[in-house]
Amino acid sequence: APVLISILLGASFSRYQVEESVEHLLAPTHSLAKIERNLVDSLFPVNRSKHRLYSDLQTPGRYGRVIITSFRKANMLDQHHTDLILKLHSAVTRIQVQRPGFNYTFAHICILNNDKTCIVDDIVHVLEELKAARSSNRTNFAITYPITHLKDGREVYNGHQLGGVTVHSKDRVKSAEAIQLTYYLQAINSLNDMVAEKWESIFCDTVELFQKSNRKVKMYPFTSSSLKEDFQKTSRVSERYLITSLVLVVTLAILCCSMQDCVRSKPWLGLLGLLTVTLATLTAAGIINLTGGKYNSTFLGIPFVMLGHGLYGTFEMLSSWRKTREDQHVKERTAAVFADSMLSFSLTTAMYLVTFGIGASPFTNIEAARIFCCNSCIAIFFNYLYVLSFYGSSLVFTGYIENNYQHSIFCRKVPKPEVLQEKPAWYRFLLTARFSEDTDDSEETNTYESHLLVWFLKRYYCDWITNTYVKPFVVLFYLVYISFALMGYLQVSEGSDLSNIVATATRTIEYTTAQQRYFSNYSPVIGFYIYESIEYWNTSVQEDVLEYTKGFVRISWFESYLNYLRKLNISTGLPKKNFTDMLRNSFLKTPQFAHFSEDIIFSKKYNNEVDVVASRMFLVAKTMETKREELYDLLETLRKLSLTSKVKFIVFNPSFVYMDRYASSVGAPLQNSCISALFLLFFSAFLVADSLINVWLTLTVASVEFGVIGFMTLWKVELDCISVLCLIYGINYTIDNCAPLLSTFVLGKEFTRTKWVKNALEVHGVAILQSYLCYIVGLIPLAAVPSNLTRTLFRCLFLIALVTFFHCFAILPVILTFLPPSKKKRKEKKNTENREEIECVEMVDMDSTRVVDQITTV
Repeated sequence: APVLISILLGASFSRYQVEESVEHLLAPTHSLAKIERNLVDSLFPVNRSKHRLYSDLQTPGRYGRVIITSFRKANMLDQHHTDLILKLHSAVTRIQVQRPGFNYTFAHICILNNDKTCIVDDIVHVLEELKAARSSNRTNFAITYPITHLKDGREVYNGHQLGGVTVHSKDRVKSAEAIQLTYYLQAINSLNDMVAEKWESIFCDTVELFQKSNRKVKMYPFTSSSLKEDFQKTSRVSERYLITSLVLVVTLAILCCSMQDCVRSKPWLGLLGLLTVTLATLTAAGIINLTGGKYNSTFLGIPFVMLGHGLYGTFEMLSSWRKTREDQHVKERTAAVFADSMLSFSLTTAMYLVTFGIGASPFTNIEAARIFCCNSCIAIFFNYLYVLSFYGSSLVFTGYIENNYQHSIFCRKVPKPEVLQEKPAWYRFLLTARFSEDTDDSEETNTYESHLLVWFLKRYYCDWITNTYVKPFVVLFYLVYISFALMGYLQVSEGSDLSNIVATATRTIEYTTAQQRYFSNYSPVIGFYIYESIEYWNTSVQEDVLEYTKGFVRISWFESYLNYLRKLNISTGLPKKNFTDMLRNSFLKTPQFAHFSEDIIFSKKYNNEVDVVASRMFLVAKTMETKREELYDLLETLRKLSLTSKVKFIVFNPSFVYMDRYASSVGAPLQNSCISALFLLFFSAFLVADSLINVWLTLTVASVEFGVIGFMTLWKVELDCISVLCLIYGINYTIDNCAPLLSTFVLGKEFTRTKWVKNALEVHGVAILQSYLCYIVGLIPLAAVPSNLTRTLFRCLFLIALVTFFHCFAILPVILTFLPPSKKKRKEKKNTENREEIECVEMVDMDSTRVVDQITTV
């Protein structure tokens, strides 16, 4: 049934869809910046805003952007490079997009100016004037930074168009190492958007082709589609690495379940355990496709979530099978396995469903995290059902094969030892098995102890880790572990940079690196929007507005006009009507302010009185370091000012959509999952046999999570959507591995703590070690994937597995030997008169099935 269900649901991949919107996935769902963007769009349409080509002001829209620099740090304003850049500009404007019946050029899809010409960056006009000045041998033309003047009298901002600038006195530009050009496109309908998307693709090809013919310069093209394409590119570049990972896991799973005894070896169960996990993941993916879900690159982490949980459950069942008596019937052995292992597997599955279920709830503000948790819940649920049904049935079949002394791989009846003696050496090696009647009383009764991992743990490791001389070094190691974890924990940083989730060798990474290198002197242009009708003619109001913009480089109609009015000595006591009339007339007639007319919204009242209902200015912050945290701090500072200001205003930049409340949004799933896990552990303390199990489990989870957060910070991993999802999984992975170990130790009676530590390791250590080895081998190819997303996945998952492994095999076995619960040794009196006599009668039927009937007399 699981196979048929998986095949039927897996057929839904014919409706496979990919999530196109990166903002929908990674921007906080309930973001104040999105509301502010809607308000800005309603006040100032995008087309009018593009007159301000400083950078993206309201919405990125469709655009093509390129940074031009030189390998030798040459001056991009010299004659050779100026001609080269203008030549590139000419090539870009001639790009054609062929559609049936018409060829679209840049002129057909560009943002238009008031005179119906395409709006281009002001730096293009600067370069054209510079070229004209050189042609006429004029030496009085000077470019200032970050604000320069054109010959028509306009002030233009070039802080985001000139990079690596060296200046003379009075901000005169001596040289510039990089120049950035931006071409904005219209996307007013579906056809226009389709043409603009195709234009962006041809734009990148044109720039790359242009660079091949000019190898002394380096060009970094970037478009509005680059981030989306590079985000989904991770899935494509990961394919062959994931196939390698699958092959390695299959190979190691088969080896971990194999032993020299050909009857008791279980290689098929290792393969079928991995197949169980695969079927559950395929079923979950099919359900997501049928319900309209869309794929994104964060789903690459779901198979590793399933691998850690599913394989441990199957290996734990195998470990329980080894503890059953071979002289029992297959049904009795299977019942013992389910009774021994499925209780803990059910509880850990419930913990997965609770923690990931909380992450999938509406409380999660990051859509990518919510979808990931939802899909993980579905996959975990079906994995539990498939382990019960598919893997349980597989265990029964192999049990019958073992009971009939058939070969574990070829299912051939294994001959008796006396028959094997007549066969060749290679034949005897392949069919080596131990028969129960061959075992003497002096020999070990458990034939599974010849398994390499069982033998290693029982004969060597358990005695070594509990040795009195080893314990101090383990305690010292734990103190060092806590110290380094604390050092990293105090340096945790938020990873709101979108380049952390894309493939490495992509346009996004190259462009972002170049932009941070050459254009980080100033922050992105921030819109300062006043959305109420205030007394603009009032001097005190003017001063209030300027007070809240103090400390920034101002590209502002307001400041410029106020300075103009002050020169005319009419800035004080001017009546409202005269002020608004002069405001309109000045903007219409004065060239210096004509380009600012888009930044004021006038409204007419019933008595023909004109009022200013909204206005805006643009602020650019001076930044000294290339840290993204500065922009986030700037956003928070301006938000606080907007709450205390006498003037109603908002601040906005498109990047605010991703950063707004990112810290609280990205940490909420982890916080909610931790709270739910602790609540579940506390509640179940009243249901388990001993509440100390949950106490130790809580402390262990806290220790592991603390260490993983600290070490991942030291390993240059930031706290973003991917790392938070890994930390949620880390809670469950720790409980998966540590819960059975702690339960066996705490519930153990009599003997000593050391004895029960050894017993717990012998019972559960093999399953933990098998799943850990398969998990690590599966993770190793992930480290080679050229993607920042998979790099974060690998580092976080590797640290979770490594830290949990050391807790299970080193820290807990040592600490539990001298901390509660205590084990009371009870000395029983030997009574030679009262003894139990057991008479065993073995009956063999015609099918050679051994049935043991025990008749007990006291």
